[in-house]
Amino acid sequence: MLPRNIIKKIRQIEISTRRAVNDVLGGQYHSVFKGRGMEFSEVREYQPGDDIRTIDWNVTARMGHPFIKKFTEERELTVMLLVDVSGSEIFGSVRQLKNELAAEVAAVLAFSAIRNNDKVGLIMFSDDIELFVPPKKGKTHVLRVIREILYFTPKGRRTDIPAALRFLEQITAHHSVTFLLSDFIADDCQKMLRVANQRHDMVAVAITDPREIEIPPIGIVELEDAETGSRVLLDTSHEPTRRNFWETAIRRQRERAQMLRNCGVDLVELRTDEPYLKPLIKFFRMREARH
Repeated sequence: MLPRNIIKKIRQIEISTRRAVNDVLGGQYHSVFKGRGMEFSEVREYQPGDDIRTIDWNVTARMGHPFIKKFTEERELTVMLLVDVSGSEIFGSVRQLKNELAAEVAAVLAFSAIRNNDKVGLIMFSDDIELFVPPKKGKTHVLRVIREILYFTPKGRRTDIPAALRFLEQITAHHSVTFLLSDFIADDCQKMLRVANQRHDMVAVAITDPREIEIPPIGIVELEDAETGSRVLLDTSHEPTRRNFWETAIRRQRERAQMLRNCGVDLVELRTDEPYLKPLIKFFRMREARH
């Protein structure tokens, strides 16, 4: 039995994200993520102006006059959510934890998908594959996905993005739209991202907390790495120390963005202290304009 606070949180996420999907993102999702290729629909008699390349010669020969093949776009997609549940995701200094933001964004994407009759699957990973939920359709399935992201207790603490991408390749037989939700505090994953993006439509959703970029002058503090457990003392009253902390964080963000560009992977950058809808809308509009 789920605790009451988790049930309440799931309900809150369902209400807020469904509203966002219905009011803002639904149509844009449909126009941005399309099925690959065309599938045969039916044959009909040839009419002046039809493309002669679509003539079905077998039916034409049987009937004695020309018929053409009609095709429709393959609309149904599989949307895979790859969600980082390593130790660093259980952190937040302002509005919410990073894993809570990941759950809300995953809900928006999942509800957008089922609104378009697409399937949604989930892979949760740390330095191992923690949970795999096979792709399915329907509201009940999406609510399970949200519940798992919020409530699941991972065994691992570190992050292995390449292992998650290799698992994705093992369990998907066809092309999918794959959202990788992570803070990307991890070892190099460029090679596997490039490989995965050749087969799938990869989108990186990078989640950051403001205290991972800038720290206030509050004296000597002890910082602990949530994934390794290592600790370090930091004198935050020392301005050069704070500046170095900021410069290092900004450099890592730029390197991450460049790495993803090199792989051909789109990037959506989110922060736990800012609303997530604006960056998502910007991403959808960018994709729509590019298409």
